[in-house]
Amino acid sequence: MADELRQIRFPQERHRRMAALLAERGHLTIGELTAHFGVSGPTARRDLSVLSRAGLAARTHGGAMAPGRGTPDEPLFLEKLRLHDAAKARIGMAAAAEVPDGSTVLLDSGTTALATARALAGRDLRVVATDLKVAEAAAAGATRVMLVGGEVRNGYYSIVGAWARAILAGLTCDVLVLAADAIDRDGISNSTAEEAEVKQAAIACAGRTILVADHSKLGRRAPVPVCGLEAVDLFITDRRAASRLDPYRAAVAAIQVV
Repeated sequence: MADELRQIRFPQERHRRMAALLAERGHLTIGELTAHFGVSGPTARRDLSVLSRAGLAARTHGGAMAPGRGTPDEPLFLEKLRLHDAAKARIGMAAAAEVPDGSTVLLDSGTTALATARALAGRDLRVVATDLKVAEAAAAGATRVMLVGGEVRNGYYSIVGAWARAILAGLTCDVLVLAADAIDRDGISNSTAEEAEVKQAAIACAGRTILVADHSKLGRRAPVPVCGLEAVDLFITDRRAASRLDPYRAAVAAIQVV
């Protein structure tokens, strides 16, 4: 370690090695960076700001993660699929009932959005999807599906990046079905900056936003903020969340429990 530190003469070299270490480990704390590179906390934070602006890091509370990587405890898609599947199916059906025939609906990524896609499939609709699995599930019968272009998050199937944001900036949709990694009184948050940015672009192009999330997402906060609760027109959740909804009723226009 001492030999490695002696070899780092310029900040640019330290930034390069930090980016490589972050890509290798997926997530690093400020403490880990100060110990590994022998720099102060403020210097480590400045270095992460440089890497973040260059697209080489996504800042989190107390550290950073590699672009396109979730927090260390973010489960992969197949793991999420098995969690609260019955509740997600009910939420998806309720969200689908809010989408008028003939409209354009934008479907977010994730397993609750996937449940909504299954409930919408076959109807006379235009679906815009930001997720490969969601697009596949919706593509049936009279449903026309358009898939937003961009980079696919391996293991998660969501589509992220500048291409996705640019496409969404040019769209106008009647309804957005928005998913969330976490929801608390401060709003909706996500595990990655890349997904959060796509969600923000989706909210901006939709006439109405329906938030779909089961009880397990309430009272939690993920590293990257997406939006405040005032951006949501309707929040659909499952009945296990009913006793915990009072703090959210003043901020959300409407809440439906299924």
